[in-house]
Amino acid sequence: MPEGKLCNRTPIKTDEQLKLTLGDKGGKQYYEEMNHLDVDSEKLWATIQKTMKSRLKTWLEICAHCGLCAESCFLYQVNGRVPEQVPSYKIQSTLGQIVKKKGKVDNEFMQMCMETAWSKCTCCNRCGMYCPHGIDMGIMFGYLRGLLYSQGFVPWELKIGSGMHRVYRAQMDVTTEDWVETCEWMAEETEEEWPGLEIPVDKVGADIMYTCNAREPKHYPEDIAEAAILFHVAGENWTVPSEGWEQTSLSMFAGDWECCKDNVQNVYDAIERLKPKRATGTECGHAHRATVIEGPYWVGREDGQPPVPYVHYVEWLAEALRTGKLKIDPSKRIKEPVTLQDSCNYVRNQGLKDVTREIISYIVEPGYFVEMAPTKEHNYCCGGGGGFNGIGKYREQRNMALRKKMDQILDTGCKLVIAPCHNCWDAIRDLEEEYEIGIRWSFLKPLVIKMLDVPEHLLPKDE
Repeated sequence: MPEGKLCNRTPIKTDEQLKLTLGDKGGKQYYEEMNHLDVDSEKLWATIQKTMKSRLKTWLEICAHCGLCAESCFLYQVNGRVPEQVPSYKIQSTLGQIVKKKGKVDNEFMQMCMETAWSKCTCCNRCGMYCPHGIDMGIMFGYLRGLLYSQGFVPWELKIGSGMHRVYRAQMDVTTEDWVETCEWMAEETEEEWPGLEIPVDKVGADIMYTCNAREPKHYPEDIAEAAILFHVAGENWTVPSEGWEQTSLSMFAGDWECCKDNVQNVYDAIERLKPKRATGTECGHAHRATVIEGPYWVGREDGQPPVPYVHYVEWLAEALRTGKLKIDPSKRIKEPVTLQDSCNYVRNQGLKDVTREIISYIVEPGYFVEMAPTKEHNYCCGGGGGFNGIGKYREQRNMALRKKMDQILDTGCKLVIAPCHNCWDAIRDLEEEYEIGIRWSFLKPLVIKMLDVPEHLLPKDE
């Protein structure tokens, strides 16, 4: 069978196809169809010839097979240090073989590649730091994922996630109406405790345009309210766009290159329409990477920059604390051992390691902050990045992957973990549910709100 009804080489572009694929609980029919999916070798090789640039070709050719990347990979460490988990082996046995055979590979091989690409690598890019030749396996695995997606060999959940972006312009079924109504609802819910608070929608010329993760309006609307509270207390002139508010990119995890570009363009169009002085996004690592680090290149911006300065939430928060727009009541600072999870996507991939620690210096009593080991850009992936968190087919492998972060946290002796990233937050939550080590985890927003020194004029008036 060349292509199935659900598992095929065609992206999900309609609500009908999306609902049909969603209705296949757990992807049972989808994966059965995948077992019979033909490989279009001519198209695969043509795609490689068109898209594989000199950097990737050089990396494949110069790998010395020295094995120095092995210990850098947390998946190698937690899986018995078997050769099959060495980063260089993983890429040479998949992408390397596809190129060597000029795309003439079969279904069984492509399914092996799929399992390797999504259950043996999170694209955390840590191995690239330790390769003597500077080979970045994370970038190469991202490319491999794109080839697999183009042939229909992609996990069920990520085919759906990318389809959500195409149909709803968000990673979940949140319409423009849903989003605006959620903003109005959160403003109303918060107004009594924070008089005058607003969540302005489509305000032209604001100082800040705020974007978020679709999981927030869908499942955690309080996160939107918390962002609004901090902007309100800081006195910021801000807005959210009615369209182009979704900053995340499950299509990046899926390898849907075309959709990656569209996602970023949606956000950039909102910037061009509303003309803010700058933009900031929520506590999400991959959203920042997709929109700010990779995004400008996806949409062809020659300067490699978004239309306006676009900072991660930790940058805005550190600035607000540094300049006194937000002030902390010292008596309310955290006075228990606390550690910090470094997000791969804005710490290792953009170098914001010291920004999060500046925030820590304001909100944690001196002597109570405990670094993980290793830390900062050398820290390990949470165990669920790169889409790993959401793929049911590989849940057992993902749970094993969490053990590295579990050991790091246990070694700190801390019961509270600050995780300013959605994927990290999810992975650490799941870690506790799976292994019950007795920890708590939190984004930055709720912690900061609890310890704010709020100006008198912003407090509710006594009746």
